[in-house]
Amino acid sequence: MNVIIEWLYRTPKGAETVFRSVEMTAAQAMLLAEDMEKTGRTKSVKFIDQFDSSWTVKEMKGYLKGIETEPHNVTVYFDGGFDLETKASGLGCVIYYEQSGKSYRLRQNAAFGGLTSNNEAEYAALHLCLQALEVLNVHHLPVRFVGDSRVVINHMMEEWPVIEQNLYSWADRIEAKVKALGIAPEYELVSRNANKEADRLATQALKGIEICATVEREGN
Repeated sequence: MNVIIEWLYRTPKGAETVFRSVEMTAAQAMLLAEDMEKTGRTKSVKFIDQFDSSWTVKEMKGYLKGIETEPHNVTVYFDGGFDLETKASGLGCVIYYEQSGKSYRLRQNAAFGGLTSNNEAEYAALHLCLQALEVLNVHHLPVRFVGDSRVVINHMMEEWPVIEQNLYSWADRIEAKVKALGIAPEYELVSRNANKEADRLATQALKGIEICATVEREGN
């Protein structure tokens, strides 16, 4: 979770003002807040998350302690591929997360049949990611979902209406799964080039190459 620190600063002569930081991770914000409090001139500190909710220092300490052993700081990349001739689909999913002080990357793909378009494959890929998050026990956290499908991202952000019935059904299933997991989603549209890893997994699935692997990321 990323937050902004807001604190009241008071000089020895009693002059006061309120400062706001740039956005940063909750863990980094806590370190800075604790250091500022040591000066004796920071009279009140609160944290504001991306949903404009306020957290006290005590609440933030409790949150950070609670997620230490659970997956957090989760970013998901998804991509779907569709072969018009064979009507086969390939789904790609990459999940970056932290747990117990370490960073991990999960890569997973799946072949899928019965879909009718590349847009539907993109929705199915996003749903695959949510299933993987459920297995990881990711719940009641903000999660960043990144994809190169303008249709899916804009639909999920409610920027565009969902008109096609089959796409509406996928969107409904995705929203239900997000709600069940208690996830606060943040969607981001990127270029195809910035989504290469998920795209590669989707292509491999179309070729019959099945992948499901989690590795620890070094240097993080």
